[in-house]
Amino acid sequence: DAVEKIAPVDDKRLGIMGHSYGGLMTMWTVTHSQRFKAAVSGAGIANWSSYYGENGIDQWMIPFFGASFYDDPAIYDKLSPIRYIKDARTPTFIYVGERDVECPAAQSLEFWHGLKAMGVPVSLVIYEGEGHGIRAPEHAKDITTRTVGWFDKYLK
Repeated sequence: DAVEKIAPVDDKRLGIMGHSYGGLMTMWTVTHSQRFKAAVSGAGIANWSSYYGENGIDQWMIPFFGASFYDDPAIYDKLSPIRYIKDARTPTFIYVGERDVECPAAQSLEFWHGLKAMGVPVSLVIYEGEGHGIRAPEHAKDITTRTVGWFDKYLK
């Protein structure tokens, strides 16, 4: 909305993308809004409940959520994009590193399964040998090529 106040925006051609927390926010956005016509989510978190036991950085989760998953599973569920998957309609390209311990590939796979089950156009690439940051030049180039291709396909 803020951008539309200062620059011309074609709201029929809006895309969204993010990586890590931005990947989570992209997943959240496509399950809560039909505003965006294409999305790219890198290394996102689809399900805070399953994430609680499968990541390598969970020490920050209790202060963030105010309780452990075991003490208040409802808050973890309420804030999980996967809970709202039936509301998703936005074509989404998802990518993640196979060895990501911060946002494990299982999170991206879970979101991919959900979108696929809902009939939403979706693509998933898991980059072999990669962690949270995609380092290999050929993988970085592939992400760029796929991202541009995804947006070209759905935003033109």
